Amino acid sequence: MTKLEHWLLDQFYAQISDNKKELFEKNIKNRTRHITVVLENLFQPHNAAAVLRSCDCFGVQDVHIIENFNKYEPNKDIDMGSSKWLNTYKYNKSKYNTVECINTLKEKGYTVVATTPHTNDCLIGDLPIDKPIALMFGTELTGLTDKALELADKYVRLPMYGFTESFNISVSVALALFNTTERMRKTPNLKWQLSKEEQLKIKLDWVKKVVKHSPKVEKLLIERFNQINNLSSINNI
Repeated sequence: MTKLEHWLLDQFYAQISDNKKELFEKNIKNRTRHITVVLENLFQPHNAAAVLRSCDCFGVQDVHIIENFNKYEPNKDIDMGSSKWLNTYKYNKSKYNTVECINTLKEKGYTVVATTPHTNDCLIGDLPIDKPIALMFGTELTGLTDKALELADKYVRLPMYGFTESFNISVSVALALFNTTERMRKTPNLKWQLSKEEQLKIKLDWVKKVVKHSPKVEKLLIERFNQINNLSSINNI
């Protein structure tokens, strides 16, 4: 955490209402990167938006989006502004976007979990959450690609008792996140919250999204910060 970032947050906070500031401070405490969501090739805008909305509601900060065949374009009417509170990472520049995404998450210490019926699967309620997990969901029609299934560390399914073969993708994400985030928060001594450094950076991103002309405001504030510190340095000579 830098002195500048702390100072910028204080200056931006002075420009928003107390209610908004209190909401930021409350919500950041419930944000997590212990669980993250990976979406491969979703193409229906209403499903894409509903997934983002669920991630925000359950406090999941990061969403990883693989665009092998379909461009990810959420319906803003369903999104309800949830996307601006999340960190989204898109993988669309490589021939093997799925491989790049999964390898990136594994390097960060995530267990990659494919949500699909599989010979080695377990029910969502039995999925271990003692270590960071990345829940991976596939396209509405065909599910996850063969490459995603090949590279996954674990496989999980949602309990179903009807005739229909599967839940809608957005429903699947909501059910999976409800189960895993509830268990995560109730697990003693599990360090699932964001670090102080992460909280600061995210709060800065949030507040800049509600302050008008924030890029110009930030530029002026940085200039002021440098002037203050230069004067302080001169006075200390």
